[in-house]
Amino acid sequence: MNPKDYLSELKPDWCPGCGDFGILNAITRALATLGIPGDRVAAVSGIGCSAKTIHYLAAYGIHSLHGRPLPLAQGLKVARPELTVLALAGDGDALGIGAGHFVAAGRRNVDLTYLIFNNAVYGMTKGQAAPTLPRGAKTKALARPNPQGALDPLMLAYSAGYPFIARGFAFNLKQLAELIRRGIEHPGLALIEVRQPCPTYNDLFTADYYKKHGYDLEAEGYDPRAASPAAFFERVMEPDRVAFGVFWDRPRPALAPATRERAPLKALIEAHAV
Repeated sequence: MNPKDYLSELKPDWCPGCGDFGILNAITRALATLGIPGDRVAAVSGIGCSAKTIHYLAAYGIHSLHGRPLPLAQGLKVARPELTVLALAGDGDALGIGAGHFVAAGRRNVDLTYLIFNNAVYGMTKGQAAPTLPRGAKTKALARPNPQGALDPLMLAYSAGYPFIARGFAFNLKQLAELIRRGIEHPGLALIEVRQPCPTYNDLFTADYYKKHGYDLEAEGYDPRAASPAAFFERVMEPDRVAFGVFWDRPRPALAPATRERAPLKALIEAHAV
């Protein structure tokens, strides 16, 4: 398979320099590496700039409500376990109105991959502060510094029980594609936070910022399968550096059935077959 095989005929209309371009390319690279046919992939999105990703993929897509991609993605995976299911959300989508679903998904551990496009602002509605923007930060879109504290998706995922937790950078396509591949292959719920620039509204966390402060976590000898909780917390919360890689990888039994033969939808269809 070739990454281009997973692109639809629609052309992305994100702002020039947006990290969404890189994330889309990383998704197609990961799918091509795994060789999964497009008709065996389903992507579920919420609302926002990130949500348009499903329209650019040559795969099944569901454009859901704001903050609601996870419930639909979980139901889809339970009903159709043979599909590779991706849930896609922005940081506001996932950690604002969707925060309750974020926590509940960790408890259930349905076998799907959840990508959070994190640019720290609400890019589609003129750059308001998203839940991941630090307290006191003032982007060019804000009239005054952000008065609220930030949520860290990795810390929240750990407390909710996510068995696979990773962070990538939108413009490091090789590493991000590898993280997505590993997330898809993980036998359970995988979270991948993707840091990305918003060149239109966020002049603080730019591409240059992440290139200057970012580093490869596992290149420094970090082992996500052996790391202690203390080591996990230390790497996630570093004040002057941003680690990219897999932070936590502890498989546990997934809630969704593993085979098509056990799928509730198949049983329902067979029960009503004429």
